[in-house]
Amino acid sequence: MYRKSKDKYFIIMLLLIGSIGMLLPFFWMVSTSFKPANEIFNIPPTFIPKKLTIQNYVQLFREMNFGIYLKNTLIIALFSMLGLVINALAGYAFAKFQFPGKEKIFYLVLATMMIPGQVTMIPVYLMLNKMGLTNTMPGIILPGLASAFGIFLFRQFMATIPSELIEAARIDGASEFRIFLQIILPESKPVFAVQGTFTFIGAWNSFLWPLIVANDENLYTLSVGLALLKGQHGSDFGLQMAGSTFLVIPIIIVFLFLQRYFVEGITITGIK
Repeated sequence: MYRKSKDKYFIIMLLLIGSIGMLLPFFWMVSTSFKPANEIFNIPPTFIPKKLTIQNYVQLFREMNFGIYLKNTLIIALFSMLGLVINALAGYAFAKFQFPGKEKIFYLVLATMMIPGQVTMIPVYLMLNKMGLTNTMPGIILPGLASAFGIFLFRQFMATIPSELIEAARIDGASEFRIFLQIILPESKPVFAVQGTFTFIGAWNSFLWPLIVANDENLYTLSVGLALLKGQHGSDFGLQMAGSTFLVIPIIIVFLFLQRYFVEGITITGIK
């Protein structure tokens, strides 16, 4: 018993040390974003700012157009969330409907997961260019509305929902759309939380595709703006840390709100 207790405390100590090692750079980034320029390079360094200032954040929005970058990123994230419904509808169709070529089409969708996104960027760009959608917000949004992984995740989860519920609703005269809204969606909250978290993070951190499609700075996202910030103000570490903090904090907030559903969804999909 003593041996087991000793091993337990040893593991806890290792986890605490590892957690501190992971969190220390994050707290240092946040702390530096609130420091004036003359305090950042102090020796010895100050972990808590002696003179708290929000000047770095004010400069982000006044001089670096981060307000425009934020608006564009929020638009992309919002439409990505709407894209979850498309993935859910496709997953529901593959899970509960029978139609010719169903398995072959599903395997074809899965096969696209093996193709790196960088390989398809040029063909997608050429298609959007022919449609006149390059350097536009729809051109940035449309390619990311549906994903093979999202369809796969929804299909695997919805396949576990009892078909008897759906048949009973059909007998009662419910339409397929009503069944999806009132039965499938409420039952799929955990998988929506998992995929929604992944989708939001991907949309919030979108960098390469907006950089390729958009030539107008008014269409850039926060990640692209942060890259511009590092190029134009490479020596202003306070400003860079403010930009990095502003990019990271919303992701943490979203995860904190959805963590219960996220963990539940990971557990359920892992068991099933």
